[in-house]
Amino acid sequence: MNRKKNVIVLLCDQLQKRVTDPDHICIMENLSRLREDSVSFAQAHAANAICSPSRASLMTGKLPHNHGMVDCAHTVPAFRADYDSSLDTLSRRLKAADYRTAYYGKWHVERTYDLGQYGFDEYETEMDLPVFHLTPVSKVVIRTEGYQDKTICGTFSEDQKSTEEYYIYSKAMDFMKKAGAEGQPFCTFISTYAPHDPYAVPEEIYKKYHDIPIELPRSFGEDMGDKPSVYRRLQSVWKELSREECKEILRCYYSYCTLVDLQIGRLVEFLKRERLYDDTLIVFTADHGDLMGAHGLFCKGVPAFEETYSIPLIMKLPGQEKAGFVCSAYANTYDLAPTILELLDCEPLQNPIDGTSLVSYLEGEDPKDSICFAEFEGQRYAYTQRIVWSRGWKYVFNTFDYDELYDLNRDPHETENLAALSEYEDKKKEMAALMWEWILKTGDDTLTDAQYVMLRFAPQGPNTQKSKASFAVFNKPF
Repeated sequence: MNRKKNVIVLLCDQLQKRVTDPDHICIMENLSRLREDSVSFAQAHAANAICSPSRASLMTGKLPHNHGMVDCAHTVPAFRADYDSSLDTLSRRLKAADYRTAYYGKWHVERTYDLGQYGFDEYETEMDLPVFHLTPVSKVVIRTEGYQDKTICGTFSEDQKSTEEYYIYSKAMDFMKKAGAEGQPFCTFISTYAPHDPYAVPEEIYKKYHDIPIELPRSFGEDMGDKPSVYRRLQSVWKELSREECKEILRCYYSYCTLVDLQIGRLVEFLKRERLYDDTLIVFTADHGDLMGAHGLFCKGVPAFEETYSIPLIMKLPGQEKAGFVCSAYANTYDLAPTILELLDCEPLQNPIDGTSLVSYLEGEDPKDSICFAEFEGQRYAYTQRIVWSRGWKYVFNTFDYDELYDLNRDPHETENLAALSEYEDKKKEMAALMWEWILKTGDDTLTDAQYVMLRFAPQGPNTQKSKASFAVFNKPF
């Protein structure tokens, strides 16, 4: 009988996909080497633009409206975002399959921080991690009248061994060494805070970028006159920064990504030394991206640009199968749990899910008709959005402003919103129809039941006569 394969999920927070591309100036040499042994997904997207909703989708295979955590767990009261703890999860399935399970680093899925109820044998999250005392050398600070000053980036004098990232990777390796010695298959999540803001990094890593010219994104100076007005309003947060300060933010962000990359190098070296590498599935991804200067913006939020939604997804299969294969199918955060379970020959999640396994694409299924879907309910402030991708086109349904339509094949930097142009009306309706298909099949009743006359401003409606509210007292038939 073959021994079960191990699985490691490397989850970064706020990692923009473009910085992981082999031709980018960001130094991620260890990830590039891991990629050579792996399958890469060229069109992977986050389920949501912020942490908790996307992380809960990874665990459950469900969209945020179906798992309940539609905003970040620490930012709003439970009545606004309430995770359904009865749902099956990836970790529960692996525990049921006799895996030794552990989680180290940022959790941010739900509020209890009791990971034992989700099948984890060992865990150390942001609630338990030690305090790392760092000595600042430099800072860039955002100052806004009436708000607390916000350090957006900076450097410190301590080396990488003084960082949370080094610590949690070390803890994970200790766990895996013990599990490997005992002959038990393991599932280990290593979830770094990096490269989430503030982008604070060791001087020793920052110095690697001293002689590398930093360029601002092509869309940096865009006035966004054809975009939702709140996007333009958000530009004002960053307007006092000089171009050099903006480049400094990028330099620190890239350095933070390099800090993660160094830990990946340590991990791979450890797995090979312990003879665990060949028997281990390694999944590298992020909960969402970071705007990093695109359209004059940083961090993440309601602007639904690719820098935020496009995420890295690299899978090193056991035995390095399919090494070097680049999969062009659309993939999303909620597809990861069913994919991992199928790759490990484990039972699927025990309740209906919104995601699907990507294994068929690895086995040759034609990806040309694949579709990707994401949703956003806001970030403290309520901004309802639904987003759909198909054949290089992207449509954003904005309930608070006019919509967005981009031809990513021709305009990958999303500088031209085509939604208001009459010659693209048919394409907009086509993409809206795909959006409604996803909304209907995933039971997003808040939108499908939005039949009230003041809510009828999508390019076309859901084309359904079924409504849970159709015979309610508020919707009397006449």
